[in-house]
Amino acid sequence: MLNPNDIVKGVSTLVSLPEICVRVNEMAENPRYSAMDIGKIISHDTGLAARLLKIVNSAFYNNVSRIDTISRAITVVGVRDLRDLVLATSAIRTFTNVPSTLMDMDSFWRHSIATAAVAKLLASHCRILHVERLFVAGLLHDVGQLVLCIKIPELMRVALFRARDASLSPYHAEHEVFGFDHGKVGCELMRLWRLPDSMQEIAEFHHTPGAAQNFSLETAIVHLAGIIANQVEPDGSRKKLFESIDPVAWEITGLTEEIIPEILPEARSKFVDAQLMLLPGMRIAH
Repeated sequence: MLNPNDIVKGVSTLVSLPEICVRVNEMAENPRYSAMDIGKIISHDTGLAARLLKIVNSAFYNNVSRIDTISRAITVVGVRDLRDLVLATSAIRTFTNVPSTLMDMDSFWRHSIATAAVAKLLASHCRILHVERLFVAGLLHDVGQLVLCIKIPELMRVALFRARDASLSPYHAEHEVFGFDHGKVGCELMRLWRLPDSMQEIAEFHHTPGAAQNFSLETAIVHLAGIIANQVEPDGSRKKLFESIDPVAWEITGLTEEIIPEILPEARSKFVDAQLMLLPGMRIAH
């Protein structure tokens, strides 16, 4: 019988975060290390440093003056935000061997980026500190799907066909075929990657926010964001939007449906900026 632990076992050789990413994540959580210490570590990877500088100078951040060094970038955007950007850019580049017959990676990352943009905006309305962490949580909430495509492609194909033929969500089809879903697999992967507990719980329960125990607000935000993202992307369905939302997410966040038209214009703008920031070689969807 399959279980998420078995799926993730051995996956580190296939979808491993760069060691520098893991190191920066640990340093950002440890007060012993200064911004200068973190900047030195990042600067050892010239490719990563160049990507980060391009991002912090992009329209997404809209900085007035040009930022030319990692130490300056940390001063401007903060240690946590830069750590989250390291995670985001590294994670996207980690998944390069997903079978194209199972997953359209452009569509996958577009939806993930739209979810990230909406999650950040909703977090601001909920007065959450360090909203960038919700951007990254939104970006990575579905990575368990990619692990399933890599590790058990034939069974994942069965689940995808089941979802299509029975008009089920991938989440419900996965439960029928595997007995668990991509959220649990994503949680196990993030545990392997030593990412924060909040990101693990968001990944595991983003379809069932009422089941989250310690980070229910953050999980409810990503749940809402993942569904509202369908309105940010070009081919969203408004009917599907309201039918898919778990009412408990409104209760946990204290938000109402009125927030959706309020944030959509900015979400669409941030969606385009974030695509350019994180996926510069991809065809941009407006």
